[in-house]
Parts: sequence; C-alpha cells; structure tokens
Amino acid sequence: MGTRLGSRVRTRIGVTGHRSIPAAVLPSVRTGIRRQLRRDEELEALSSLAAGADQLFADLALDLGIPVTAVIPGMDYEAHLDDADTRAAYRRLLGSCTRVNLPVEATPEEAYFAAGRWIVDHADRLVAVWDGQPARGLGGTGDVVAYARRTGVPVTVLWRPGVLRT
Repeated sequence: MGTRLGSRVRTRIGVTGHRSIPAAVLPSVRTGIRRQLRRDEELEALSSLAAGADQLFADLALDLGIPVTAVIPGMDYEAHLDDADTRAAYRRLLGSCTRVNLPVEATPEEAYFAAGRWIVDHADRLVAVWDGQPARGLGGTGDVVAYARRTGVPVTVLWRPGVLRT
C-alpha cells in the first residue's frame, strides 16, 4: 500500500494500545516501538494521542523525526482524556502533528472505534500494545486489532506474555 512521495513510497504505521501500560511491560514496549519505527523506509505514524500507548508511540516517532498524523475522534476529545498530565501531553504532541478530525459520533466509545478504524484503514501495518484480552468497551484495543485482522492489515503485538493490564 503506502503513500507515494515522488519516487519514494511512505509506509504508514498505526498504533492502538492500552492507556495503562504496566511497568513490567513498558521497557519491552518502548524497545518494540523503536524497532518498528527504525526501518530503511520513509515512515509516517498514525495515532489518536490517547494516554498510554498512543502518546508513547507518537513521542517516539517524533523523537526519530517521523511525521505523526493525529487522528482525533469527532467530539470534545481533550475533555475526555484521563487527567491534566495526559491532556498536557496531548496538547504538546498535537502541536507537532498533522491532524485529521473525524465526524461527530453519538458516544465517546463510538468515536474511539471510528478513530481506530480510520487508522487501520489508512495504515500499511498496525502496532498493538495489547495484552491479548478482549476490549473492555467498544473501540478498545481488542476491537481495533480484530478489525485490522479482518481487513488484512498486518498487526505486530507488543506485550510481555503473562502480564495483564490493571
């Protein structure tokens, strides 16, 4: 797939993942994300900039000079973020990103799932920071991974076996 940039093709890597990443998993997740982002190709990162995996992925991509497209659910997204630190990180990251605003959905959960599907639909591959468990609500990581697998988008799961999120 990829997006053509003159004679080069840009590979788009999307992310989905948990908002809470246990300390036992965090080092391997960071290493795995860096490995996914260090390729001999032109890359673009796609993230919703939610707490946890999304913000970590965007931060690491920007640190590596990879452009990030922020996929913003069509609602008052910032107000639904967990806490002041998460909102501050969101605003900081958003200032460095290209932005895609999605249409308004009826509920936050539907908006999150719409953002996850948009990322999958526009990605060449998906990184999932995921413990393998079902989603806890519509649009959770498990739902986005299932959608990617149904649509044929390759998924790389980053997690340490046996560790569950809180």
